[in-house]
Amino acid sequence: MASQKVKEICQELILSQESLKEVCDRLQEEINKGLGKESNPEATIKCFPTYVRELPNGKEKGRFLALDLGGTNFRVLLIELGDKCTMESRIYAVPQPIMIGPGEGLFDHIADCLACFIKERSLGTELLPLGFTFSFPCKQEGLTKARLARWTKGFKCEGVEGRDVVELLKKAIAKRGDVKIKICAVLNDTTGTLMSCAWKNHNCRVGLIVGTGTNACYMEKIEKVELWDGDLEEPHQVIINTEWGAFGDNGCLDFIRTEYDNTIDRESLNPGKQLFEKMISGMYMGEVARQVIVRLVSEGLLFDGKTSDILQEKGSFFTKYISEIESDEDGDYNNCYAILEELGLNNATDADCANVRHVCECVSRRAAYLAGAGVALLLNRINEESVSVAVDGSVYRFHPHFHNLMVEQVSQLVKPGIKFDLMLSEDGSGRGAALVAAVASRSSATR
Repeated sequence: MASQKVKEICQELILSQESLKEVCDRLQEEINKGLGKESNPEATIKCFPTYVRELPNGKEKGRFLALDLGGTNFRVLLIELGDKCTMESRIYAVPQPIMIGPGEGLFDHIADCLACFIKERSLGTELLPLGFTFSFPCKQEGLTKARLARWTKGFKCEGVEGRDVVELLKKAIAKRGDVKIKICAVLNDTTGTLMSCAWKNHNCRVGLIVGTGTNACYMEKIEKVELWDGDLEEPHQVIINTEWGAFGDNGCLDFIRTEYDNTIDRESLNPGKQLFEKMISGMYMGEVARQVIVRLVSEGLLFDGKTSDILQEKGSFFTKYISEIESDEDGDYNNCYAILEELGLNNATDADCANVRHVCECVSRRAAYLAGAGVALLLNRINEESVSVAVDGSVYRFHPHFHNLMVEQVSQLVKPGIKFDLMLSEDGSGRGAALVAAVASRSSATR
C-alpha cells in the first residue's frame, strides 16, 4: 500500500465523476465549434471531414498497397482482400535527421522504401491502388487531397505545413520514375482503425488511437457538418477526424491540469498545443510519472530522499515502465525492482515500490478515464443502440488495465440504453488504408 502522504500528493491526478462529466460537456461544445462553419477557424478541435462516407461491406476484393506513416517508423503493406485478408508488410525507420530536415527529404525517403518494397516482391508491372495513412493533423479537401495543418509527434520537416501531402508523395515517386502507383485515398490512423474493424464488424462507428499520440474519429450525419462541401447524395454521413489531441488548447481543460502537465507542456516541442494528448498519450505518460516521482524523492518520501542521475533526466521513465510495473501481481514488485535498477536506484524497498506503483496507477487511470470520457461523448452523439469502438495504439494494447478502466468510465458516462464494446484493431491503420482504397475503387466503379 502506498503511504498516506504519497496518496495526498497524487490526489490531484485523480479525477472525480463530476470533473469527467464536465470534460464530456466541454468536449461536446468544442466539437460543435469544430463542425460549425463560422466557429471552425477559431476552434481548437478541428473536426476535419475525411470524405470517407461508406464503410466496408466485407465484399471488397483485390490487391492493394498501403503506406502507413505516423511516427518514427512507417510501414509499407501489400494486402489481398477476398474471403479472407492476407497481408505482407515491412517496417522502415524514419531517422531523426529526416524527421526534422526538409520535407522533400522525408518524401524521397518514403518513395525509396516504397520502391524497394515493390521491387522485392516483383510487383513492378502491376498498377496497384494505394491507401496512404498519414497520421498528422490534416485538412482534407477530398479523398486524395490533404493539407498538413501542423506537425506533431516530434516531426518538424520544413516546407510541408499547409501543403498537400499526396502531391508531395506523388512528386517523390514521379522523380524516381521506376514504380507505378495510383493513390486512391489519404487518411489518418484513426479512420484506418475504424475502417479495419468495420470490415469485420458492421456496427463500428468510432475509431480511437491511444499510442504515441491520441486521436478519435466517428461517423457523423452530414446535416450536422456545416463544413461539408461535398455532394449531398447518399450516404448522408461522413467520418469526422476530430483531432481531439488539441482539446484544451484554449484553456478549457485548465481546471484538471496539474503542475506536472504545465511543466511537460512548457518543455515540449509544441508548447500550448495538444494539451489533451499530453495528459493521455504514450509520448507523455511516463514523463508525468517521472515528475511526480522526482517530487516525492525531493520531499524525502521515496528512496530515503536519494535520487539518481538517470531519474533526473527528462524522458528517462518510459511509458512502457508504467505498463510493466502495473503488470506485477499485487504485492509482487519484480518488474518494479528491475526498472528502478535500470534507473540507477539500487536500494529501493517494497514500500518504495508500492509508492511508485501508486504513482503509475494514478497516471494511467487518469489517461484511461479521460479517453473513456471522450468515447462516451462520441457514443452519445451517434446515439445508436449498439456501437463498436475500434481502438489501437501501444498504450491501449500493452497496458494491462487500460481497456477495463476505459470500459468502466464509458459505462458511467454513456446514455442509458446504448450498448458498446471496445475492439482492439489488429493492424488497423494499414489494413484500413487498403480498405479505404478498396471502397473508393468499388464506389468509382459503380458510379
